[in-house]
Amino acid sequence: MEAVRASAAWVASRSSHVTVDLQEIEKAVDKIQGNVPKVEWDFEGIHYFDNGPLTVQYLFVLDALNFCFWPDKDLSYDHLASGLKLALEKDKTALDADRLKNYTGPELRQLLNWPRPLPIEEERVRLLHEVGLELERSFGGQAANLVKSAENSAATLIELITRHFPGFRDHSLYKGHQVFLYKRAQIFVADLWGAFKGQNYGEFHDINSITIFADYIVPAVLRELGILKYGSNLSCSIDSNSEIVPGSEEEVEIRACSIYAVEKMRDLISKKFGKQLLSIDIDLWLWSCGVQNMALSHHRTLSIYY
Repeated sequence: MEAVRASAAWVASRSSHVTVDLQEIEKAVDKIQGNVPKVEWDFEGIHYFDNGPLTVQYLFVLDALNFCFWPDKDLSYDHLASGLKLALEKDKTALDADRLKNYTGPELRQLLNWPRPLPIEEERVRLLHEVGLELERSFGGQAANLVKSAENSAATLIELITRHFPGFRDHSLYKGHQVFLYKRAQIFVADLWGAFKGQNYGEFHDINSITIFADYIVPAVLRELGILKYGSNLSCSIDSNSEIVPGSEEEVEIRACSIYAVEKMRDLISKKFGKQLLSIDIDLWLWSCGVQNMALSHHRTLSIYY
């Protein structure tokens, strides 16, 4: 999405805590010869899919809750995805809008089969209520109607999501400039595209407008590759597992510079090897590398956005 891409470039050009090393990007691109390993969308086999509107509902709820797992060392995205999948397989009405708007914290835990309070549980419940209420009010209770109203445009769908659902408005103020990152809104588009293989609810004529999804795993992988360089104070904070304040310059720079770095990687692959890659594919490759190497130090920020 152009607003995200432009924001990331603006931050990267003024960043003081994080540097994007263009030489290391070139080394990484040359090493893989422009061939980003293809990672299938559901490579772990943890997602619900029935090729219909219920899958869209599942993915929208999944991405409404897809944030901040790290405070509970035993919790991961896999638990969320598979927990919602099992809940739907037991009860096809589990994610109906009229139920989403009424769930309590203990009921959400039961839905996910999780034995203790979730990180930022009150916010997770609030966001479920927001999704249920607005789907019911504006889209007949169905996320599929939200997707249809975008008329196969990824950018339009993101605009609709961020207009109707405040919990998806992932932006910050950086040096007096508004920065748009939109991790969860963009990943919903990517999940639709991946699940439906670019057809039906996953057909978007502008899928190449989507950037990577700035979370805490992809920056850690980019740092390991030497593409992101952190200042000494920021490095110490991350390596000692100290929390980074949400909305701080450091946090915004980590996320924005990750987006910018991958955009530069994509441009270089196109220039050197003539291959037109999607940022989605690069993101999935980097993310899969990260989840397979959980020893990587990542930044820790309490946030509802990632």
